[in-house]
Amino acid sequence: MFHKEGQKIIFISLILVGGLFLLIDFIEIPWLIKTLQIGLLVFFILILQFFRNPKRHTQHNDTHVISPVDGKVVVIEEVKEPEYFKDKRLQVSIFMSPINVHVTRYPVGGKVVFSKYHPGKYLVAWHPKSSEENERTTVVVENQKIGKVLYRQIAGALARRIVNYAKKDMNVVQGNDAGFIKFGSRVDLFLPLDSKLKVNLDQKVKGGETIIAEL
Repeated sequence: MFHKEGQKIIFISLILVGGLFLLIDFIEIPWLIKTLQIGLLVFFILILQFFRNPKRHTQHNDTHVISPVDGKVVVIEEVKEPEYFKDKRLQVSIFMSPINVHVTRYPVGGKVVFSKYHPGKYLVAWHPKSSEENERTTVVVENQKIGKVLYRQIAGALARRIVNYAKKDMNVVQGNDAGFIKFGSRVDLFLPLDSKLKVNLDQKVKGGETIIAEL
């Protein structure tokens, strides 16, 4: 199953690869033909892998914050969140490599009370300033039981497009598709300070399934 954001790119890539396969047949060097064919197949497989959208089995729980993306936990620290809360929060950052699933999912269910896009730079996603200076979107979902949770999609050095489906006043379901970030990136979560963390630094997490914290 592939994400809708990749349908156009997959179609164009298929036509491009198919056309190049036909042109390669005019080459009279067997080893070169084989090498180019393998290279084209690898390229197409990588495109398919990047836009895959595996089904996830979310255990809905209004006291849990689940991982919005696949990747590795690279930051756990107490920080001041300057855009929306303007107070101290517990930040959990998840880095996605180009080989991870890049679908963003809602970490909690509830009502979207804030959604904003920010143009910006394309620093590497693990850079300390990427959360404030890179292209990004900030979304706050308010849950009746645990209050407000903020997540931020951040473009990386390779990412050139962030897709965000969250609109203000929408009612959203935990684990459902919230967007997509193309080609490497990171997502920050900002949680209340009394959150009970269920993950550690360098832990690999799975979007829509791994519990990040309990509130």
